[in-house]
Amino acid sequence: MERQQRLIVVANRLPLQRVAGEWETSPGGLVSALAPILREREGSWVGWTGIAGFAPDPFVHDGIEQRPVYISKPEVEDFYLGFCNGTLWPLYHDAVRTPEFHRHWWRPYAEVNRRFADETASATKPGDLVWVQDYQLQLVPGYLRHVRADLTIGFFLHIPFPPVELFAQLPWRRQILEGLLGADVVAFQTRLGKQNFARAAIRFAGATGNSTRLELGGRVIRLLAAPISIDTRHYEQLASEPTVAARADALRADLGQDRRLILGVDRLDYTKGIDIRLRAFEALLQHQPELAPELVFVQVAVPSREGIGEYAQMRADIEQLTGRINGAFGEPGRMPVHYLYRSLPSEDLVAYYRAADIMCVTPLRDGMNLVAKEYVASRPHNSGVLVLSEFAGAAQELRQALLVNPHDVDGLAATLHRAVKMPAEEAAAHMAGLRRAVRRNDVFAWARRCLEAMSE
Repeated sequence: MERQQRLIVVANRLPLQRVAGEWETSPGGLVSALAPILREREGSWVGWTGIAGFAPDPFVHDGIEQRPVYISKPEVEDFYLGFCNGTLWPLYHDAVRTPEFHRHWWRPYAEVNRRFADETASATKPGDLVWVQDYQLQLVPGYLRHVRADLTIGFFLHIPFPPVELFAQLPWRRQILEGLLGADVVAFQTRLGKQNFARAAIRFAGATGNSTRLELGGRVIRLLAAPISIDTRHYEQLASEPTVAARADALRADLGQDRRLILGVDRLDYTKGIDIRLRAFEALLQHQPELAPELVFVQVAVPSREGIGEYAQMRADIEQLTGRINGAFGEPGRMPVHYLYRSLPSEDLVAYYRAADIMCVTPLRDGMNLVAKEYVASRPHNSGVLVLSEFAGAAQELRQALLVNPHDVDGLAATLHRAVKMPAEEAAAHMAGLRRAVRRNDVFAWARRCLEAMSE
């Protein structure tokens, strides 16, 4: 039997977190999917510890070699908070906020990417397969190709790749494209992302070909659309746990058994459209005030980038909007909006999924959005309605959701009304189709597909 290639995963963060001086495996589908493959293939994970200025020597944790990359505190400011989150994040999300272009951010981005490539090169043997993850490390494939032409290199972009007209704004567009084109396979969440990248590579980097196969410098680069997913079975099993079911029942009792529960769960980020979603709920109550006693909206906002002023202002605006709605439509002991600014343990999160009659996932732009898939997997009785932004990557798979334009307040309000009034039989038919789609493509199928493409 032919021996499988060793696998080296390169990501901004190690699959670990430091808790009370000890390493613990981080939760999440990506880690769950890749950890057994890395053990089987005697692989390594290259990444940052998440702590500025802290990079211990390589070590083994849970059967996987961990190779920390050093990032200083100034580099965290310029590389991560600056170029990654101030330039690339808004630009790649359709410039829903104006991206900033600063040379003093670009230089640390390039330097940190080179450091990741150097660490990866030292971790690899001839013929290894290297899989680079996401927008923080777009230069790594090119740097690595330059020093290790013997490697098979793949890259997966977890966020959208923007239309060429937007990407054209980036002063370092050619460098980014040449970095990505150092890979043998470049994969995206959606077919649209793949097409956008191909157009940009042809226009700005001198590549030839199409949205499936590009050529540059005598090399062939394959492009792949491979939507990421979740550990479906994990969510199904968790939702069926008696303790989770009891927690869901307790939530319903606390919020009112006679009320329809609408749920939003998001990281607090301007791409998620939380404010527009709440304004749509407000519009629904203004147009249909008789629904106010019958509905309750729970918005969970997970803290994010709290040190950035724009995010603090966004939090204040959302809390003010919540207060306005509750002031207009609430009664003592019966508020229409409950706003939770916190992270939830996975058991509590799934209890909320199980309790919710309607899930509102309305980002202005999203590479995929796994919350939509988590909700679907957590509905053991095929009940519930998913309201989903057409600008989330998940909308390409979850076609039986109620798809909406998240910028359209009145349209979203009308869709929420439709979800509230949808007959149970119709909702069950929609949810059964959604659950089939989520089972068909789980995170393990996604990982296999990407690795097989890189191994061909």
